[in-house]
Amino acid sequence: MERIRVRERSDWRRTAEEHGFDFHSPDGSLYWDESAYYAFTLEEIEEGLEAPAAEIESMCFEVVEAACRDEAILKRLAIPERFWGYVAETWRAKHRNLYGRMDFAFDGRGPAKLYEYNADTPTSLYETAVFQWVWLEQAQAQNLIPSGSDQFNSLHERLVTAFGQMGLPPTLHLASVRSSNEDWSTTLYLADCAQQAGLATVMIDISDIGVSTDGRFTDLDDHAIQALFKLYPWEWLLREEFATHIPGAQCQMIEPAWKSVLSNKGLLALLWQRFPGHPNLLPAFFEDDPAAATVGARYVRKPLYSREGANVEILERGSRVPRVSAPGPYGEEGHIVQAYQPLPEFSGERPMCGLWMVASEPAGLGIRADSSEITGNNARYLPHIIRG
Repeated sequence: MERIRVRERSDWRRTAEEHGFDFHSPDGSLYWDESAYYAFTLEEIEEGLEAPAAEIESMCFEVVEAACRDEAILKRLAIPERFWGYVAETWRAKHRNLYGRMDFAFDGRGPAKLYEYNADTPTSLYETAVFQWVWLEQAQAQNLIPSGSDQFNSLHERLVTAFGQMGLPPTLHLASVRSSNEDWSTTLYLADCAQQAGLATVMIDISDIGVSTDGRFTDLDDHAIQALFKLYPWEWLLREEFATHIPGAQCQMIEPAWKSVLSNKGLLALLWQRFPGHPNLLPAFFEDDPAAATVGARYVRKPLYSREGANVEILERGSRVPRVSAPGPYGEEGHIVQAYQPLPEFSGERPMCGLWMVASEPAGLGIRADSSEITGNNARYLPHIIRG
C-alpha cells in the first residue's frame, strides 16, 4: 500500500457536475481529493481486505442470530423493547439486506483491523461506485497513472444485481432527508441502480411519508408504499412516534430491521466476546463490563450510536488525550471501549479503508483520509488503484 502524488485532471470539477456529483466541495472545503491516490497490490486487496471482510460478515450473522434468540443482547444494544420482536421477525423471515461498509485500519503490512461496521446508512457510496471509476479511466487516458491499473470496484454492477434479486414489488420508494445534499444525492443514485434493475422508483422525503387508515405507509399521492429504501438510521427511526406503524405496515424495508444489530458499536464488543483474539478484530467491551479494564492504557471510547466520528474519544488511563476527540450529540444510550489502534500515516494523512459489502459480499473499496486520528465529517475522499 502506497500513497502516490499525482496531477489532478484539469476539468475534474466540471466532470463531477456532469455526473451529478455536486457535493465534491461542500461549503468550499475539499472533499474529493485527487492530488494523490493509494496504490495496492492485488494480494493486499484480496487477502488483506476482501477475505477478512467476507469472514467478518459471516461472524456478524452469528451475532444477529444470537441477538434474536436472546433479548438481553437487544437490551444491551439499546434497541427499544417494543421492537425486539419485529427485529427478530425480520431476521427469521430472511429479509434481504442491500449494502454496508466496514471501516478498517490497514497499511498493507499487518492484518486489517476492524474499526466499525456502517451497516445501515453508510455514505460515500456514489463517489466509490462511480466517480472514482471515472477518475481511473480518465487518469489512465491522460497518462496520470500506470496503464493497466485496475480498481477494486464492482459496486455499481453488484447493486443493480442485488436490487433485481430482492424480490421487490414493481415500485420501490426511496426516502431520505431532502435538505441533506449528500443523503439525497446518494438516494438518487440508488434509485438509478434500482431502475437499471427494472424497478419503477419514487423519491420522497422521509418526513412526507404518511399512514393510511388501515396502517399502510403512503406517499404524497396516497399510493401505498410496499417497499421502502430509507437512508435514515434505524436508531433514529425506532425512537419516533411514526415507528409504531412499522411492524404492521406490510412494507419491505431496506435495510431490514435486523441490520440495527450490526449498525451499533456494541457489535464490536459482541464480536470480540464470540471471537476473542481474531486477527482482524480489536479487543472491545461494553464500558461497564469489568473486562473493559483489560483494553489497555490508551483506548478509544465510542457511543453505541455515532456517525462521522462524533463523540468518539481517545483516552489514556481514563483521561482524554489532548485534541483527540470529536464533539457531537451521541452517548446517551451507552458506550463501548476499544483497544487503541492508530491509523497508518502517509505524508501527514491517515487513511481509513472502507470495504463495501453488497448483499453480504465484498464489492469495492473507498478511502477517506483525515489529519486527525479520528476520521470525521471533514475527511477527504481519495481514489485508489490496483497495480497492473
